[in-house]
Amino acid sequence: MGDAGGMIMERSSRSDTHYDVVVVGAGPYGLSTAAHLLGRGLKVGVFGKTLELWRERMPKGMMLRSHWWATNLSDPQGRFTFERFFQESPYDKGYPVPLRAFVEYGLWFRRRVVPNVDEAYVSSIARRNGGFVLGLEDGRAVTSTRVVMAIGPGHYGYRPPEFGNLPTRCVSHSSDHSDFEEFRGKDVVVIGGGQSAIESAALLHEAGARTSVVARRPITWLARDTMDERTLLERIRAPRASVAAGWQFWVLDHLPYAFYRLSQLDKDRYNSNYSSGAAHWLRHRVIGLVTLHEGRTIAAIEMCDGRVRARLSDGSEVGADHVLLGTGYRVDLGRLRMLDPTLSGEIRADGTVPELNAWFESSVPGLYFVGLTALRAFGPLYRFVAGCGATARRVARHVTARGMRR
Repeated sequence: MGDAGGMIMERSSRSDTHYDVVVVGAGPYGLSTAAHLLGRGLKVGVFGKTLELWRERMPKGMMLRSHWWATNLSDPQGRFTFERFFQESPYDKGYPVPLRAFVEYGLWFRRRVVPNVDEAYVSSIARRNGGFVLGLEDGRAVTSTRVVMAIGPGHYGYRPPEFGNLPTRCVSHSSDHSDFEEFRGKDVVVIGGGQSAIESAALLHEAGARTSVVARRPITWLARDTMDERTLLERIRAPRASVAAGWQFWVLDHLPYAFYRLSQLDKDRYNSNYSSGAAHWLRHRVIGLVTLHEGRTIAAIEMCDGRVRARLSDGSEVGADHVLLGTGYRVDLGRLRMLDPTLSGEIRADGTVPELNAWFESSVPGLYFVGLTALRAFGPLYRFVAGCGATARRVARHVTARGMRR
């Protein structure tokens, strides 16, 4: 495995500072898009910590809800798959996949396909002379003809406004933690009922915290995974797909850009029906061990004697040392502080979400948004790693075609 767990990545040794394309972010979408751009012979700069969200902002012991075969990064020849990683590593193919296995797969992929990741953060992006100038946190500046924003969901952690008056020591988002040991012996209330919230509750309990969950809807427990046990008739009725078994999800896999052609009203309606249930393998780690307040909301919350006191919608009260927000992510262009205000003003948006064309390009020519930012336009496939390949191929094709036209 070599340096699969290494934390320090090499920086590009190139002395010149102009690129055909700069990819901002080195998560699954950033690495995959960069791989396809490099495969087309372009000069590509990739900036950001490799798999930072996965390595530093997800709790130890976490498992992936996605199957390994639906969690591939993408390179032009399809050579560096999760399956090949399993063949070269001590990990076994199975379900669920441990977070550490995916992290090591991502680092393995980076070393072989996108070796020159520069781990400096991009601190500013502005338009200049028809291209872009990017300032880095270490004082350097680079220019690029095009920019791909592959910043991942980390910037979009949703914090409901009713928790805004609590001191920061008493409230945090689930993406703020890689280890729950600091909560041993403390009372923690988890807000949310999806996979992230329920798995966080299980890990908090296992770390020694007295844990309760407040979920506005009854928790949806997903059925036990039987993907490899189904009969032929079951496979015909609901074919295997990345998001979940079923024909509608099969279409997302095999016609990954068709969703874009729907009206925005239909797309919003479909996306709003997506519900993040909790995996069956969390049930025995939560039921009877974690206090569940299902179908309830926070009616009022305040500090009292150094602790959090919350009154629920049914009139009951919950006290805690800390509130953990398992409230997911919401795309908000205003939270991308690296975008120069003038540039942000040029990006046409519907509310807080940038409008994208069929090639993931914003209203600013040469500025692309991929990953979760593209979900509203392209559909739920892009909520998951499974959307990396379709995104990378589409962006690389468009960037190359535009370059040839110019």
